[in-house]
Amino acid sequence: MAFSPETRTYPRASAATTAAVMDAGLRAYMLRVYNWMASGLLVTGVVAYAIAHTSLINAFYPMVQTPYGMTHTASPLAMIAMFAPLGFVLVLSLGVNKLSTTAAQALFWAFCATMGASLTNIFLIYTSESIVRVFFITAGTFGAMSLWGYTTKTDLSRFGSFLMMGLIGIIIAGLVNIFLASSALQFAISIIGVVVFTGLTAYDTQRIKADYVQYAYAAGPEMATKRSVYDALSLYLNFINLFMLLLQLLGNRNSN
Repeated sequence: MAFSPETRTYPRASAATTAAVMDAGLRAYMLRVYNWMASGLLVTGVVAYAIAHTSLINAFYPMVQTPYGMTHTASPLAMIAMFAPLGFVLVLSLGVNKLSTTAAQALFWAFCATMGASLTNIFLIYTSESIVRVFFITAGTFGAMSLWGYTTKTDLSRFGSFLMMGLIGIIIAGLVNIFLASSALQFAISIIGVVVFTGLTAYDTQRIKADYVQYAYAAGPEMATKRSVYDALSLYLNFINLFMLLLQLLGNRNSN
C-alpha cells in the first residue's frame, strides 16, 4: 500500500489493513530511530577514544604543574567542546520542521562527534575496564526500560512533568555543586539522576511511539526521516546522561 505524496494519505482500506500498515511502519520507524541512536553512540565513542589515546589529548587536556604535581587541566578547546553540544541540541530541537533532511542528519553527526570530544576526559579519570563495564550496564538498563516503555499499556505521560522537574532540579543542583564541590551532594545528584533518566528512557520511548501517527505516519516519508533523527537525539541524550551518572557511581578511578 503506497503512500500518496500529493494527498499525504494512504488509499482507503479496511481498518485491519490500515492498522497492519501502521504497525509495520511503526516498527520500521523505531528501528530507524534506534539505528540513528546506536550510530551516534558509536561516533561519540570513537571520537572520545581517538582523542584520549593520541597526541590530540594535549590540545584538550594539557599537562600543567600544580602544587600537587603534574596533572591534566582543561584547555579553552576542551571548554568549547563541553558547551558546544548544547547549541547543536537547540538547533535540532527548534529547527526540526525547518531544516532539510540532509541538514538535520549532518547536525546530528556533528553533535555526536562534538559530544565525543567533550567526553574525552573520562579516559583520564576512570579506568578503561570500568568504562566498558558501566557502558554495558547502561546499555542493559536502557534496553530494558526502552522495551518496557514500548510495550507497556500504562500511560507514562502523567509522569512527564515529574521527570522534567527532576531533570531541572538535577541541573540546578549540579550548577550549585560547581561552587560547593560537595561529594555528598554529587552522590545524591547521581542517584536521583539515574532514576530520572531511567524513567525518561521509558517515557520518551512511549512518546515516540505515540507521536509516530501525528508526526511521521501522517506527515509523510520526508518528515518521518527528520523526526527519526530528532527522536534518536532524545534517546541518545538519555543514554549518555545515564552512562555518565552510573560512571560516577560505579566507575573505578585511575590511580595516577
